[in-house]
Amino acid sequence: MIVWENFGSRTDTVFCGVFDGHGPHGHMVAKRVRDSLPLKLSAHWEVNLKSEDVLKEISLNAGASLNSEDASLISAAEESRVSIDVEEAEKQPEVFQTLKESFLKAYKVMDRELRSYTNIDCFCSGTTAVTFVKQGQDLVIGNVGDSRAVLGTRDKSGSLTAVQLTVDLKPNLPAEAERIRKCRGRVFALRDEPEVARVWLPNSDSPGLAMARAFGDFCLKDFGLISVPEISYRRLTGKDEFIVLATDGIWDVLSNDEVVKIIASTSSHSSAARSLVEAAVRAWRTKYPTSKVDDCAVVCLFLDSNSNNLSTASNTNYNDETVSMEANEVGAKTDDASGPTALPRSGTVREGNEVSGEGDDVSEEGIEEASEHEELLSEVGTEWSALEGVSRLNTLLTLPKFVPDKEEK
Repeated sequence: MIVWENFGSRTDTVFCGVFDGHGPHGHMVAKRVRDSLPLKLSAHWEVNLKSEDVLKEISLNAGASLNSEDASLISAAEESRVSIDVEEAEKQPEVFQTLKESFLKAYKVMDRELRSYTNIDCFCSGTTAVTFVKQGQDLVIGNVGDSRAVLGTRDKSGSLTAVQLTVDLKPNLPAEAERIRKCRGRVFALRDEPEVARVWLPNSDSPGLAMARAFGDFCLKDFGLISVPEISYRRLTGKDEFIVLATDGIWDVLSNDEVVKIIASTSSHSSAARSLVEAAVRAWRTKYPTSKVDDCAVVCLFLDSNSNNLSTASNTNYNDETVSMEANEVGAKTDDASGPTALPRSGTVREGNEVSGEGDDVSEEGIEEASEHEELLSEVGTEWSALEGVSRLNTLLTLPKFVPDKEEK
C-alpha cells in the first residue's frame, strides 16, 4: 500500500494505491511496483504538463500565421474529426486528459521495466494495482487486476451508500475473455470452483491466473493478459465522504455496502481500516473455516476537510513474524527486491522527510491504512485446493504440478 501526500509537489494532491501480489514471487513484484509506479506517474505527469504548454504556444503562433489559402487546404473530413475530438475533450476536465495519458505511460513503462529485472522472476508472478490521484475535487483512477475502489457517499435521501468506482478486471468479463481467446489464451474454470474463470496457456494447464490484467505474469503476456489500466474519472462533491481501496481479500467476503457501513460505524477515522480488515478476517474464518485467509489490504481516504488525523498501520505475516514498514522519504527504494528485506509488502510513502505517528495532526484529509496477511492453514504434505467455490489463490502455480500421463481430462 502507499499514500503520498503533496503528490508531484502539489499541496492539494494525494496519490493512493493498493497492490496485491500473486505467484511465487508476487510479494516482491508488488513491492517493486509500489515503490516505482508513483514516481513514474509523477514524472510523466510533469512531462505531459510541460508538453501541453509548449503545444499551446505552438498552436497560438501557428494560428496567427495561418492565411486563408492555407486554411482552405484543411479537408472537410479533417474539420469534422477535429470538431469531434474537441467535443469529446470538453466533456472531461483538462486534469483528466493529462493524467489519463500519464497513467497509461507509467503503467506501460512499469511493466516493461519488470520484464528487464534479473533479481525478480516475474515470468509467473505478478501484482494487481488500483491507484488514484485526487487533485482538489478531481479524482482519476487507474486500475489493473481485481483489487477495487469504492466510494462512500450520501444519496438524495441522505443515506450513506456505496458506489463502485472500478471494475474487477477478471477473465469472466466478455470483453476480457474475447481479447484473451483472440490471442490464443484459454479461459475456463476448474470443477472445484466453477464461478472462478482463469487464464491458461494455449497448450498447458497452467498457470490458471484469476485475473485478466496484471503487472508481470509474462508467461501470459503473449496470450491476452495485458497491463493496460482502466482509467476513470469522477468529480467529487460535498456528499462524498470517503474512498476505500482494497484487495480482493476484502471483497471476496464483504459486499460494497457492508464495507461502507463498517467504515462509517467506526468510532474514529484512525481505526476504520483496521476495523475493516478485522471484519474481513472474521468473515473468512466464518464462511471458509477450512481455507486460508486471503491477503487483506485497505487504504481509506476521508474527504471531510474538517478531518485532520492521519493514521497508518500495516501488518505483514511471514513465518509468524509481523513486519511493519514505513518509508521516511518519497520513493524510498529497497536495496535488493529479491532479498529478505523485500518481504514486507506494505508501507507508506509520504512527501518530505517528516513521518507522523499514529494520530498526528495534518492538514485536510485523514488517511489510514491496514493490512493483514496470514499463513496458509494447511499441514505439510497436504494438497492445496480452492474450496467452497471461492478462489484462495490468484494463480495455481503453487498447486501440485500436472503430470502428463496422469492429467485429468
